[in-house]
Order: sequence, then structure tokens, then C-alpha cells
Amino acid sequence: MDNNNNNYEWAHKSVFAEQQTGVVAKKFFANVFLWMFIALGLSTVSALVMANNLELYSFLRDATTQKPTILGYVAMFAPLGLVLLMSAGLNKLSYGALVGVFILYSVLTGLSLSFILLAYTSASVISCFAGAAGIFGIMAVLGYTTDVDLSKFGPILMVGVIGLVIASVVNMFIQSESFSLFMAFIGIAIFTALTAYDVQKLKRIGAGIEESGASIDNADTKKLAIMGALSLYLDFLNIFLYLLRIFGSRR
Repeated sequence: MDNNNNNYEWAHKSVFAEQQTGVVAKKFFANVFLWMFIALGLSTVSALVMANNLELYSFLRDATTQKPTILGYVAMFAPLGLVLLMSAGLNKLSYGALVGVFILYSVLTGLSLSFILLAYTSASVISCFAGAAGIFGIMAVLGYTTDVDLSKFGPILMVGVIGLVIASVVNMFIQSESFSLFMAFIGIAIFTALTAYDVQKLKRIGAGIEESGASIDNADTKKLAIMGALSLYLDFLNIFLYLLRIFGSRR
């Protein structure tokens, strides 16, 4: 079928597509948020289960040395590999395989978040989560409703994300608390803007799918919804983590 070669074409061409409110476009957008909420739910449950059961938590962090175990390192670094797998293998992975990888990613991310739940007070985690939800919600509405074309900001924001990654690696060696705090403020600004950008892009991808005449049950359409959910999940997660770095109270 020719559809397997069209998913990226939709993603790029539809950025400039006419904004529409057709049934397929709306269902696509709803599916994106449904999968995002599923991912957040899985991550939250796995993080809470692990953080509230010290016997299970010992599989992630050695109780004596307080250092991560092999499984702990897997939980910390495997999600990055899974994101790369989903992005690079979008055309090759079946819809079922992509869903499986996405669910695994969500659970492993939750396991890694259990480290954070035990490092910060419950009150600060809840307040920062609520703050992240508020910021995300406002920017999502802005991205969905604005008539301003946000696509021109995409390259700038991507450069900002790459800069954050490089700066984080550098700070692993210099261990500067003030530099870490500075990066947190920059990170919030970047991922706040990315939320609006991604939401508008996904709305226009939905419009492009509508224009192409594709079905909402098409495998490629459903895979694009998963990848859209991943983008929004990462936006929310990073806003939450950066807020926690600035305002979180350690135990």
C-alpha cells in the first residue's frame, strides 16, 4: 500500500493546511489526547506503586549504597532509546508494535519518576504537577485557537531543545546548582512554547488527514496519533520536571 509512505508527508504538508473542523480531524485530535492521558496514567500508577513499596523500589535502587541497580539504569535510560525507536521506526513498526513500545515507554518513565517522588515532598510534587497541568492546558488552548502560524518557531525551539540537552550534559561534569536553575527557567520557556506549537501542528495534521480522505481507522492515521501523543507527553513531562527543579522541596 502507498499509505505507509504518506505519514510523514501528511505531517509536513499539513502544517500549512487550511484549519478545518471536520469529523476526522476532530477524532484524530481527540485520539492524540486520549493516548497522552493513557500514557500519563500509566506513568503515574507505575511511579506511585514503585515509590510506595520499598521492596519493589529496591529493584531500582540499592538500599545499602543508594545507587541505582541495573534495572534502575534501564528505567532511566531505556525511555530515550524507545523514543528514538518510535521516531526512527515509524514506517516499519506496525500499529500494534508502536502501541506496545509506547506503553512500555510510559511504564518505564513512571519507574524512573519514582526516584523523584521519593526525593521531593508530596506537597511539592502535587503542586508542581498542578502547575504543569495549568501551563500545559493554557498553551494547548492557545495553540488550538490562535490564528498565528507557529510553524516558523519550530526550528528555533528545536535548537533550544538541543541546547538544553548539551547544557545538561555539561552540567553533569561541572555540577553547578545555579546553572541548573538557569536551565530550568529556560526549559520551562521552551517546552511551554513547544506545547502551543505541537498542538497547532497536530490540529493541522488532522486537517491534512481530513483533506486526504483517509479514514480515522487507517493504521497510519492511528500511528500519527500515537506520535502526537508522545510529543505532548514529553512537553508536559518536561514542564513538570523543570517546575519541580525550581520550586520543589526536597525531603
